[in-house]
Amino acid sequence: MADASIFDRLKQDHDAHRQLFDKMSDAKDDPDRLEKLFEQFKVEATAHAAAEEETLYATMLARPDLREDAQHSVSEHKEIDDYLEELEGVAFNGEEWNRIFARLKKRYLHHIDEEEEEMFPDTARELTAEEEQELATQFARRKPAELQRAEGDD
Repeated sequence: MADASIFDRLKQDHDAHRQLFDKMSDAKDDPDRLEKLFEQFKVEATAHAAAEEETLYATMLARPDLREDAQHSVSEHKEIDDYLEELEGVAFNGEEWNRIFARLKKRYLHHIDEEEEEMFPDTARELTAEEEQELATQFARRKPAELQRAEGDD
């Protein structure tokens, strides 16, 4: 993926997150596996969001035509973080946890679908191919540090 754009890299992460949701759904009767998959999702999604904000969103915020979309997506990241924090305060895989997790999943899937269907195409019209590749390079450099940070937050 040497010539991948930022959008290709972000979509690749989104697809991995969708797969984790599918695996979590399959593991609903195996609490140990479900917990491992959820922890993996939490780390992955947290690192993804931070690296995305520091690369793509930072670029969008600097451009008046893209600023509103970036602000909207940052607020959705905050909402997802709030759900993750709320889940920490309840018994894993209990009734309340499952209710909150269902809301988190719905919100997260809405967020990534909205990015892919609306924000990415709108932003791509404003960026050059070189900018898209440079952002992908920055994202690839930033995400490992964010993964390390997210793993340390447990």
